[in-house]
Amino acid sequence: MEDRRLLLVHAHPDDETIGTGATMAKYAAEGARVTLVTCTLGEEGEIIPDDLRHLPPDALGRHRIGELEDACAALGVTDHRFLGGPGRYRDSGMMGAAANHRSDAFWQAPLEEAAAKLAKVIREVRPQVLITYDANGFYGHPDHIQAHRVAWRATGLAADAPVSDAWQVAKIYHTAMPRSVMRRGAAAIGEADTGFLRQEVDDLAYGAEDRDITTEIDAREHLPAKLAAMRAHTTQISVSGTWFALSNGIGQQVLGVEHFVLASGVPGAPAGGGAPLEAGGIGEPYVRESNLFAGIH
Repeated sequence: MEDRRLLLVHAHPDDETIGTGATMAKYAAEGARVTLVTCTLGEEGEIIPDDLRHLPPDALGRHRIGELEDACAALGVTDHRFLGGPGRYRDSGMMGAAANHRSDAFWQAPLEEAAAKLAKVIREVRPQVLITYDANGFYGHPDHIQAHRVAWRATGLAADAPVSDAWQVAKIYHTAMPRSVMRRGAAAIGEADTGFLRQEVDDLAYGAEDRDITTEIDAREHLPAKLAAMRAHTTQISVSGTWFALSNGIGQQVLGVEHFVLASGVPGAPAGGGAPLEAGGIGEPYVRESNLFAGIH
């Protein structure tokens, strides 16, 4: 289809690159309009480089605006906005942190207010596809959970606008990470000379079962762009070859194949009929979408 428009709603600078960077680069390179909405400046992020650890939270947030600009440039994304403008909503920190209770924290934002701001973007951009997190915010971060709530409410508000201004998003996807991919990465890091730590996947409270993944985007051609975008997020991400780590030092593979769960809309057939993929652990072949815009006319 022509005039493809993709909107991504992420919580903090760097989230877009880690989870969806290759997908963003792929569709941007193919001529789709890719719009990124980031909900906070990431003021509560833990700083990795010693020479930047002097930055207090608010200064870190301002610094991360530049990191995000550089990351978007690496991915070929030219349309980026902060929800409500830069600094309108503040990073809430991890669940249970004191920052959760700040009046300006995104976690405390009135849902209707924040959703109305995003709905305005949706009515302007008119995306056929929207990507955000699942109801648990992928791994339980309050800002990710709030981004999920705001994105879903905003799509409803956009669709309920006056006829001349209304827009119905055709497909909504949640980001996902198959546990089989996580296990392969954990096994492979033992053979990689990265200096990063290994973590047992079974100890983690997130990750999707393979049978639940509906969509697999092969954007390995754009892995160099994703790596460049990761390096742009200097305060938050360390990169070694095709591996990265956050401030906890745990190594993860930089993936050129990214996974999603179709949460709303009708799935389209995989391009060219698609060869069945083996479902990890359940012994039955199944087919995943290979194009976010599949089935949209």
